[in-house]
Amino acid sequence: MYTILSKQKLNDTVTRMDIHAPLIAEKAKPGQFIILRASPDGERIPLTIADTDKQTGAVTIIYQIVGATTMLLDQLKEGECVPDFVGPLGRPTEIEGLHNVCVVGGGVGCAIAYPVAKGLHQNGAKVHAITGFRNKDLIILEKEFGAVCDSLRIMTDDGSNGDKGLVTDALKALIEGGEKLDAVIAIGPLVMMKFVALLTKQYGIKTIVSMNPIMIDGTGMCGGCRLSVGGKTRFACVDGPDFDGHEVDFDEAIARSSMYRPFEGKAREETCNLLKKV
Repeated sequence: MYTILSKQKLNDTVTRMDIHAPLIAEKAKPGQFIILRASPDGERIPLTIADTDKQTGAVTIIYQIVGATTMLLDQLKEGECVPDFVGPLGRPTEIEGLHNVCVVGGGVGCAIAYPVAKGLHQNGAKVHAITGFRNKDLIILEKEFGAVCDSLRIMTDDGSNGDKGLVTDALKALIEGGEKLDAVIAIGPLVMMKFVALLTKQYGIKTIVSMNPIMIDGTGMCGGCRLSVGGKTRFACVDGPDFDGHEVDFDEAIARSSMYRPFEGKAREETCNLLKKV
């Protein structure tokens, strides 16, 4: 069993947990993920490793409360245990040899973008970060990004933080401002990553995206996380989650991501009703 060391609400729908998992903390690298279950008979869901502490054995996860499993996970308290917590899984983000990089995060995807930015910073790279949220109340990890980035620009859809626009607006301004980027690493909603990749393709800038499709076993056996990349089938859990953003078939990925939406809605409703009775 994996003990919850701490739990913190980052905003109304996003929670940070530190889980005691020393073997995972020892081996995890930026870009990798875990698969957990919130109850012994629950479904398996992937969550990116947002941070680790090798001394305490803590693994940080950040999740948005959107489905049945994250609703159940959020009912757990400090000192209680998560029954299953497996990892690290997936290939680490390739950050070696990069000297000037822009990391783009959207919404809760910033929880994935942060360890990548931190890893690049520790490697001595110049790191620019652009993060996007719907409004100022949803902004997360501002302090953490600020500590590991040479520049940070936070965009909101409604301008409630004073900087209105899309992450692609800020990225275009950075590029056209003369910044010679080795790569752009984009992590967030599929639509956001699609348009980041379309933008960077115009400038010939290498672009890596982190894909998080439907996953079940995390070992490549079930095939649920398949993607089309460069016209070939790839599996996000073992071949990724990072892929060349200019080769990912985003339209297919977006269509597949909505396949189970009715079932997810039903599970969420049943879980809500269950929790009301508790």
